[in-house]
Amino acid sequence: MFLCYRTSRLIKKNFLTSTFHETFSRPSFNQKRQLKSIHMEPKNDVFNGTRDRYKGVTVSTASERLEIAKFPMKLQNSLEYWQERQCRTVWFKVDVGDSEVVPILAKNGFNFHHAKEGFVMMVKWLPTDESSNVPVFCHTMVGVGGLVINNRDQVLSITEKQAIIAGSWKLPGGYVEPGEDLVDAVIREVQEETGIKTKFLSLVSVRHAHGFNFGCSDLYFVMALTPTEDGELVNCPREIADSKWMHFDEYLTHPNVHETNRSFLRTYLHYRNTGIKIECNEHEHQVLRRKYKLFSFVPPQDSVTNVKGNL
Repeated sequence: MFLCYRTSRLIKKNFLTSTFHETFSRPSFNQKRQLKSIHMEPKNDVFNGTRDRYKGVTVSTASERLEIAKFPMKLQNSLEYWQERQCRTVWFKVDVGDSEVVPILAKNGFNFHHAKEGFVMMVKWLPTDESSNVPVFCHTMVGVGGLVINNRDQVLSITEKQAIIAGSWKLPGGYVEPGEDLVDAVIREVQEETGIKTKFLSLVSVRHAHGFNFGCSDLYFVMALTPTEDGELVNCPREIADSKWMHFDEYLTHPNVHETNRSFLRTYLHYRNTGIKIECNEHEHQVLRRKYKLFSFVPPQDSVTNVKGNL
């Protein structure tokens, strides 16, 4: 009877133990840690970066902890991590002080996208089943020219020290600085080169060409300006060889004034004679709340009156 009792208890114990392991078993501590690592983001093994709305991520070396010896492995982990999450583009903004990582990035498929003072931006396109749609960096230079007209029907003209054609006369002007409005740029350039303070009248013309500085295209905006005071001409000693006021007739027939520059004056005179103006007004984007300038054609007053009369 005792044997039967022990045997029955042993059978019951084995049954319960087997049933428990089959239906209620739990992973060990190490298994728990492995499972947890699958679902958790591996913060220490990848670069954090900043996501954008185009499914891209931007990593700035200035805000990441860099150890050059561990950089290649961390980069590999990061690329795998981003590919698993279907990121499309990876940008690396490398500060000049961290330039030792540039060769490592290049060996891992990153290419140079653009460079500015203090950093270089490198990029890698991740999808293998479609071609890259990463936009190229700014490929067009923007310049301005000031067609400054005084009340004596004269044009402000300059000749440059490094002129392409020595002794040629042209409009004062130059390149627009980053974040600068076109109108502000032309007013600044005219004053820097000649000392004359001006205000905006109208957009006159836009010239578009290719193959300029650094292989870029070029947009040149010509603005009609008028002096705000009778100031004396003061030439910029670094850039300007000479400056003077030319009467319309002289400017339109002078052999050392390029035909394109003469055409700017003829266009302005046509605008003035017919009452045409292309004005510049400030607006604000209704969603982004970003201010912008809008150049708009203003028809002659007579044509507006005629249109209203025909309605």
